[in-house]
Amino acid sequence: MPTASTGGSEQTLTAGEALPSEPTIMYVIKQLEAGIRSALDEVLRPTGVTALQYTALTALQRRPDMTQSDLARFSFMRPQSAADLVSALSQRGFISRREDPARRRRLIISLTPAGQAFLTEHAARIAAIEDRMLDGLDGTERSALLGALRTCRNNIRLHSPQFRIP
Repeated sequence: MPTASTGGSEQTLTAGEALPSEPTIMYVIKQLEAGIRSALDEVLRPTGVTALQYTALTALQRRPDMTQSDLARFSFMRPQSAADLVSALSQRGFISRREDPARRRRLIISLTPAGQAFLTEHAARIAAIEDRMLDGLDGTERSALLGALRTCRNNIRLHSPQFRIP
């Protein structure tokens, strides 16, 4: 029998019953994520950089000198997908790879000056996406939203060992 989640509880639907009119929080978050991705794609399309590549560059900006595996985790992708992404960003000169002196088989990935320049060049247009998303929320509401989203993320991390996003 179909079930519908209604803000933390599930209800069983009988034949002919409609789903609740209010979407779940998870559904709204997924819609938001899709909208953000679409807006990022629109801004980045002329550059040839994808939203996923941009996310990887910002991850390297926040946490320099990562392994490919770390980059995959911080960029919300599978490790297998990171190899192609790293190769594409390296070919564009946005990242560099070097051998880890402590573990020679491991490569360390860093943002290059060209990668940093790319992020700087597009920072205002990317920030405008977030500003548009948060329009109508004052500083207190923005802080509360950020705090609530962090709590949700931490709850998922705590209760789902496979959720490895740092």
